[in-house]
Amino acid sequence: MKVTEIRNFSRSELITKIAEKEEELANIRFQISLHQFDNVIKLRLVRRELARMKTILREDTLGIKTLNVQAE
Repeated sequence: MKVTEIRNFSRSELITKIAEKEEELANIRFQISLHQFDNVIKLRLVRRELARMKTILREDTLGIKTLNVQAE
């Protein structure tokens, strides 16, 4: 997911997406520990995506850059 796509989420949607990614990461780590997961590159991609989302949320919290949420 690209940064521009992440910035278009509302704050609550972004928090929900972060929780989903954290759960996905936990599941991947669990599968790796059981030797049931072969695609370790996906682990790297999920970690990076989670870090990207957390960084954007933190930037919004500090007021560095705001989310591009359109008024509906």
